[in-house]
Amino acid sequence: MRHVTTYRYACPVRLGDHQMMFRPRESHDLRLVRTRLSISPEPQSLRWLHDVFDNSLAVASFDTETAELVFDSEVTLEHIEAPHPDYALADDAQDFPFAYSREERLDLARALERHHPAGEVDRWAAGFLPAGGRVGTMALLRRITLGIREQLTYSRRYERGVQTPAETLAKGTGTCRDYAFLMMEGVRALGLAARFVSGYIFVPGAESVPVIGGGATHAWLQVYLPGAGWVDFDPTNSIIGNRNLIRVAVAWAPAQALPLWGTYTGTRSSFLGMDVSVSVLDEGAA
Repeated sequence: MRHVTTYRYACPVRLGDHQMMFRPRESHDLRLVRTRLSISPEPQSLRWLHDVFDNSLAVASFDTETAELVFDSEVTLEHIEAPHPDYALADDAQDFPFAYSREERLDLARALERHHPAGEVDRWAAGFLPAGGRVGTMALLRRITLGIREQLTYSRRYERGVQTPAETLAKGTGTCRDYAFLMMEGVRALGLAARFVSGYIFVPGAESVPVIGGGATHAWLQVYLPGAGWVDFDPTNSIIGNRNLIRVAVAWAPAQALPLWGTYTGTRSSFLGMDVSVSVLDEGAA
């Protein structure tokens, strides 16, 4: 997996600190084999730390001026996925609605908190509930995951920031970040705990399979389900489970899981633009 970001400036600018979230989160379903990170111009210092979510974060500090800044990250990993995940939800969570235990609610408080409460989002989420009220929990989440792709039109947007869920519904279009945030707020409106995920997507034979969000960083969400834990849902590609998804960072809100951000000292007109290239290859299939 290779991720290259290039910033271009009209004249040399002085660089401030830049923070990177490029390193995937190791887990029982993902093992890092080797990593490489090169930055040009070379930073004065590069330090690594874990943020409050235990994401791996790199901070580069510079003491030079430049007209071009390049970040080149390459990672080789083993990814174990379940083609057809069958999640063993706790008995009392099999059907919706259900209640988290008191202990879980205390730990999940931020994951249950609404960031952009809106009546439109509440009504949209309630529209996936059957008239009878009760429904299988996974069936409901599958319905929402599929519904977003059916109801909205994907659009690529490179500007920083995420639309509010109400804006996404009103416009009828959005990026993977917007889709993930909409579903997060939708399931939170129904009383389910959710968090944002930033990472990469890979599909073997992608040349012949339409994958949305490839060629750049990708975003989706996880919902906490008793008995199964944090389960991945990608409404952009209608994926449930970790199939094709490589997690890098998790957070309560999109702004807490930016792949790369930093500052420079110079005029606004100095910034000419940025280019992002992401490629994910299957070495085993080579």
